[in-house]
Amino acid sequence: MASHAPQPRSVLCLDVGRRRIGLAGCDPLGISITPLGALHRGSFPEDLERLRALVARRGANALVVGLPLDHCGQATDQAVHCRRYGERLARQLDLPLAWVNEHTSSWEAGERHGLHGDRSGALDSAAAALLLEQWLREGPEPRPVSAQTMQAGQGAVAASS
Repeated sequence: MASHAPQPRSVLCLDVGRRRIGLAGCDPLGISITPLGALHRGSFPEDLERLRALVARRGANALVVGLPLDHCGQATDQAVHCRRYGERLARQLDLPLAWVNEHTSSWEAGERHGLHGDRSGALDSAAAALLLEQWLREGPEPRPVSAQTMQAGQGAVAASS
C-alpha cells in the first residue's frame, strides 16, 4: 500500500518511552517542525493534564505516535505499550491519531544531533521530530481512535520503515 503526504495541520508527535515522552510539533501548514521539551512521565492523569495544556497552547488538532516495530515490521512489547498509551491519550483528548514506525528514530536522532547516551530528554524529542518529519512525508492521515482497528496479520502500523 503506497503512503502519501497527509493534509497539513498542527500536530503533536510523541515518542513514548517508559520514563520520558519525546515531543515535537509542527505548524498548521506542516512546514516547520519544532522539538519540544520532553515530558518526564508521571501517572497517566498527570501526563494527560500536561499534554492537554500543550495541545491547547499549540493548537494541535491531531496526534502522531511512534511505534517501535522490529526489523520485520512486527510489534514489539514496547510497541504494544505505545499503542495503548496513544489510543488512551487520543480518546481523552478527543483527537485523531496516526502511527509511524520508529524502528531506528532514536539511533538516527543520536547520529544527526550527537545525542547518543543523552538522558535529559533531548534525544527523545529529537527522535519525535524525526518521526514527525517522516509522517509529514508519508502519512497516514490521522483517524479517530474508534475508526482504527488492528487487523490480524497486518502488524501494528501501515507505515514504511
